[in-house]
This record gives sequence, C-alpha cells and structure tokens, in this order.
Amino acid sequence: MFVLGTAGHVDHGKSVLVRALTGIDPDRLPEEKTRGMTIDLGFAWFTLPSGREVSIVDVPGHERFVKNMVAGVGGIDLAMLVIAADEGVMPQTREHLAIIDMLNVTTGVVVITKKDIIDQDGLSLAIMEAEDAIQDTSFRGAPIVAVAATTGDGVPDLIAVIDRLLDSTAVRRDIGRPRLPVDRVFTAKGFGTVVTGTLTDGSLRTGQQVEILPPGLETHVRGIEVHKHRADAAPPGSRVAVNLGNIQLDKIQRGMIVTTSGWLRPTRLLDAKLRAVSDLNGPITHNMSISFHTGTSEVTGRARLLDKETLQAGESGWAQIGLTDPVAVARGDLFIIRSPKGTLGGGHIVDAHPRRHRRFQQKVMESLKDRESDPDDAMLALLESAGIADARELALQCHIAETEAEEMLQTMAETGRALRLCSSEGRHLFVSCRHWKHLVDEAIRLLGNHHNSFPLRHGMPRDELRNRLKVQPAHFEGIMRRLSENGHIVDGGAVVRLPSHSLRLSPQQQEKTDHFLKLLSESPYCPPTDSPLEPDLLNLLLEQKRVVRVGEGIVFGASAYEEMVTRVVEHMKNKGTITVAEARDLFGTSRKYAQALMEHLDAKKVTRRTGDERVLR
Repeated sequence: MFVLGTAGHVDHGKSVLVRALTGIDPDRLPEEKTRGMTIDLGFAWFTLPSGREVSIVDVPGHERFVKNMVAGVGGIDLAMLVIAADEGVMPQTREHLAIIDMLNVTTGVVVITKKDIIDQDGLSLAIMEAEDAIQDTSFRGAPIVAVAATTGDGVPDLIAVIDRLLDSTAVRRDIGRPRLPVDRVFTAKGFGTVVTGTLTDGSLRTGQQVEILPPGLETHVRGIEVHKHRADAAPPGSRVAVNLGNIQLDKIQRGMIVTTSGWLRPTRLLDAKLRAVSDLNGPITHNMSISFHTGTSEVTGRARLLDKETLQAGESGWAQIGLTDPVAVARGDLFIIRSPKGTLGGGHIVDAHPRRHRRFQQKVMESLKDRESDPDDAMLALLESAGIADARELALQCHIAETEAEEMLQTMAETGRALRLCSSEGRHLFVSCRHWKHLVDEAIRLLGNHHNSFPLRHGMPRDELRNRLKVQPAHFEGIMRRLSENGHIVDGGAVVRLPSHSLRLSPQQQEKTDHFLKLLSESPYCPPTDSPLEPDLLNLLLEQKRVVRVGEGIVFGASAYEEMVTRVVEHMKNKGTITVAEARDLFGTSRKYAQALMEHLDAKKVTRRTGDERVLR
C-alpha cells in the first residue's frame, strides 16, 4: 500500500482531481462544503491498474492552513503537485514545493489542471513555468501531466504515470517499532475513540498494547480499519483508522504518536541538520523563534545555530532546536520550521536526545557530521559515544531494525573497527576499537598503580576495578573475559592483577616475617601481641595459610592452630563439653587466648556455646 499526497495553491483543483481519481469527495467538513475550499486534511483511496492500493491525503492550499498541509505530507510515498493552467505557479505552490523539497519527497508528478479552460499556447506556458519552478528542488525531472478533472480528460494518463512511478518506489521498511502519527481524532458510535494516520516503521495488530506519546497513556488496539474495511493487522505505509480501548477522546490530539511501549522517548531538545528554503525572505538567525513541524505535530521553539550566526537562503548548517513542549521523534525524522512570515527551512534529526552544546565547537561539529554520514559511520559514532552497547540499544538510537544493526556491528568487528564482547546475561555487546584501547590502557594503568601502592597484595579486588573503570556490572564480565584472553590481565576471581605482578619481599620485609614466625613457633599457645606485623605482611601470611587469625590482634601459627583445634575436639568427644578454663589449662595459656580460640571455633561452627560450656555441633 502506498500514500499519495496533494500539494498546491488554493483553488487549483486538488480536491476535484482527487474525486476524479477515486470517486470520493475528500472535503468532509461542512465549512469546506460551504466555502468550496479544503481547510483540513481530506482522505480518499483507489486501486491502480497494477492492483496497488493507494491512499490519498488531500491538503489545504490556503496560506492560513499551511500547518495542516505539513501534517498531511509527512508520511507520503509520492507527491502530486497541482498547478492550475489558468493561474500558473502561485505563492502557495512555491511554499508547498519548498516543503516537499525539505521533506525530501523525490517521487512525484506535476499535474496541470483545468486544461479545458485554456488554449494550447497557455497550456504550454503553464508547463514551462512548472518545469522552471521544480528545477532546483527534489521534484526536478518529475513528469508533468495535463488534465481536465471535471471531464476526465487526461486522468487515465495521470493514473498510468502514478502506477509507473510506484514501480520504483520502495515498500515502507518494517523495523518492528510501529509509529502512527495522529492526524485525526473522533468517536464512532458503538466503538469509542478512533485515531487515523499513516503508519510507519512497523505493523499494528488488533489486541496489541500501545502507548500514546508524549503524554504516555497506556491503551490497546480494539480494532483496525484500512479504507473502511476491518483488518486484523496493518503493515507500515498504510493509511489506518485505529479504535483505541478505554481512552477518552479529549486525551488525544493531532501530533501525538501511537506506538509500542519502551523505546520512544519524548524530547524537548534535538540536534539537526537545517537547510533554509531557497526563496527565504530574510535570514534564519541564531535563537530565532520558530514553529517546529514533524510528522503531524506542531510545537513552538527556538533554533540555536551551532556553526553560523545566520542561515541565508539555500544555506545549510547545524542547529540545536529547543522546544516548549515535548515531541516523540527519532533519529532521521524530517521536519519543517516556520515563522508567521512563512516556511523558513527544514532538515532531519541527527540526535533526538543530545546534551546542550556550546556554539562553534569543532568537536561537536565533527561528532554531528559523523552521526549524519553513512550508516556504518553513524553506527560507529554512536558506539564510540556509548562506549559499550548491544545491537538493540544502537538500533534504537539509529532508528533501524535490530537485525540490521547486528549485521552492521558484525561487519565492523570483522573489519577491525569494533570488538564483540559477551555480557553476564549472555547478550552480545560491542565496543569500538578506540574505546577498547582506552579500556585496556586504563585497566593496565589502574592495576599498575595498585601494585605499586600495595606490592604485597595479590591484586586489586574485582569490584574496585569495575568501579574505577566506570563500566556497568553487566558489561564488566565481557570486558574481563576479553582482557584475560588477550593476556592483558590475570583474573584471579576475587582479585585481578597484571601478568608481570608477583609478590617479592624485600630483605627487610623477609627479615620481619621470619622473625614473626619464629616468635610464634617459640610460644605457640601464647603468641606475642606486642610485636604485630604491618598489615600487608600479615595479610600475605594469612593468604599463604601460614598463620590463622582467631581474634583482634591474636594470631596463631598454622601448625599450632591445627593442633589446638584437634585437641579441643578430642577433649569434647571424651568429656562431652569444654569450658574456656579447661581450654586454657589444656594448652597452659592465658584466658585471653583460650577465649579468643573458643569464640573463633563458635564462629567456624565447630562448637556451640551453652551457658559457660561448649559442645560439638
């Protein structure tokens, strides 16, 4: 299914032409019938000889309703620029053509209407004027067809041209994230609230849970109609009417988006490539007040120019657009900006959720240029900005299908521009080679500093390294696995070290350690507490299991400790219980050591205290 949109000056015969093509009168409002002029969007449909179904969005031509026109042409596949033969190119013809050009509509046909009320010379002049008008626009080279809609003369030729143009028009992409920009809201008796629009980026189906953005209203699809026929589902590119469940009419308005939950976030700030219209009446200036149009939405805001003081007619530049109200948009969406004087320009969104930028910053311009460039470079730029991401995250940012993002990332990995990691949840993560080099260098630096500061420790605790690297827990395991596989680190489980790190005691430290162990062996049951080792040396002996700490400041040699545990257990097996006093007498030590030993055995669940006695567990 394809969508065709009309464009052109008021009273140039757009609605009459739509009736001639479809048999449907697109003017639905009583005021439109009375005045004979399209005020709001009108809709019709017909089937081409090829069997293709085409929806038509008929837009108003009067200058006061240009904002309604912009809402109508946002999702079209083909534009039909209508020019009356007796009047030729008029102001709204040019403004509509500029809007079509800004929205990058490259498939279209120029229709010269009312050929029956003008002679051949006048018709030839009208055709020449039309050719000149489209010369420097996206419509350049478009076919021109002359018709008399009231008599049907030329209408079959126009239908054949439309059918031929759609031969080379790609079917709308389906990335699994449907968006329905609402252009009409009404109630149907027995059904409740109904919204209409042109569906993009994914399919909608009956029963599906959806969200209305920006307000974030949760609802579900009760029913779908396409061209007044009920359907279980609608593919992208369809003109659809969607019946929404349990939601009041006054909660929804034109400009809102019907979509699935969890991926599209409204924004009040966005980065964009902005181009001024070629017949601009006065420059676009920095921080200029504008009305911003995208899809079917219209909000006010300001255009902050990032690389220029002004944009003259036909010039392009980078802009950060701040909006007074949120809009639900994605990267790549097209937009128009206007002022009370008319259309100023348009462009496409490069980042829907940027940080606020300072002006004239070269790094900012380079980043924006990377994101605007070909899809691979844009993906790489987003990956470098994110640091580490999976295909789903990047697909959302690039506004492409997840499978497409996965293929692009895999190609980057194969060509050495990115690395694949595996998260703790089993997801495939990707990191740019530049960011990976930073992670490797930083991990080596952090571990090296730790080894220099604590030479007697086996390594840095894993959690400490993760915190210092500033990476998410889910990403850390993949990073550690790759660092270890590449030989950059040795992952000891609890601690991490560099491969070159080993524990080597200085002569002075070795002497202190030997002396301490000698003291323990000389007085195994009454170890000295007044000559403690420095913490790192003691921790080393504890890690090596050469000593055992049983209490604050009380350390036994490993062999003495094993002997004491064995004798305490044997005593209880023979006697049934043991007291601190009995333990003291058993080893000829003091109560301090005996009590520390027994409390230690309680904690180790070897013994259990009952009153003043201990029993075996």
